[in-house]
Amino acid sequence: MKLVYQAQNMIEAQLVLDQLAHAGLTARIDGEYLQGGMGMLQAIDLIRVLVDEADYDAAKKVVEQWDEAQRA
Repeated sequence: MKLVYQAQNMIEAQLVLDQLAHAGLTARIDGEYLQGGMGMLQAIDLIRVLVDEADYDAAKKVVEQWDEAQRA
């Protein structure tokens, strides 16, 4: 598995995961349970979205498009 997105929180990671699934790509969230374990502190840079290496290029394009849409 290869890192395609570093999320600030679980909501952001889930939104990216949903976009990848909509594009037909299989992905998973890594570190999702760490946020609760940190209590009131943010689990910054611990929640990651991973994809298979073969899907990395396509996934990166989906993430870039999603990221641009969030800025607009």
